[in-house]
Amino acid sequence: MKLLVDAQLPVRLARVLQSTGCDTIHTKDLPQRNATPDSEINLLSILENRIVVTKDRDFFDSFTIYQQPYKLLLLTTGNINNNELIELLINNLPQLDELFQKHSLIEMNRDTIVVHQ
Repeated sequence: MKLLVDAQLPVRLARVLQSTGCDTIHTKDLPQRNATPDSEINLLSILENRIVVTKDRDFFDSFTIYQQPYKLLLLTTGNINNNELIELLINNLPQLDELFQKHSLIEMNRDTIVVHQ
């Protein structure tokens, strides 16, 4: 999977995903770092076929209205510590990979994965 991890998520999450073989970048890896506008994140995701991983509901709105970014994983876990977040994503990575082969908008919380049509 090709992923782009948004600013409010830890850089360590991106690095752990990289270590699993995912082609992953964090917004801190971009020229404007965490100040990169959402519109540029959307464009990059489309140009590079990257799934945006975020907690930012604005991306959900953008996807439902404009079909941007390319694909979206919206994390609705609420307050969660970084270790729990990383464990949650790693434990669900195979299922997410399979789901993203057929779907473009997925929401994940602590207990469930919801595929939006």
